[in-house]
Amino acid sequence: MTGFLMIVQIVLVIAITILVLLQRSESMGLGAYSSSNNSVFGAGGPMNFLTKATMILGLLFVLNTLTLVYLYNKQSNTSALDKVKIEKQIPIPQAPVK
Repeated sequence: MTGFLMIVQIVLVIAITILVLLQRSESMGLGAYSSSNNSVFGAGGPMNFLTKATMILGLLFVLNTLTLVYLYNKQSNTSALDKVKIEKQIPIPQAPVK
């Protein structure tokens, strides 16, 4: 389960990074290389769509992080020694005390 959530975490990080770079800034970021942004995202331009998508992915990132923390803390409360079976040992006879 944690392996799958870790893969989701990496995908979310990459997606958030790309969305942030596509957003309009003073230097236009990566959005400067795509001239069709206004027609793809509607008349409002990419700002509304990209902002909402970034917020949603950010929320998913935080929820996924909290889930991973919960699962790792739950897992860390157990010890490897809890799984080891200890056989009952025969007591060693004591030498008589003189």
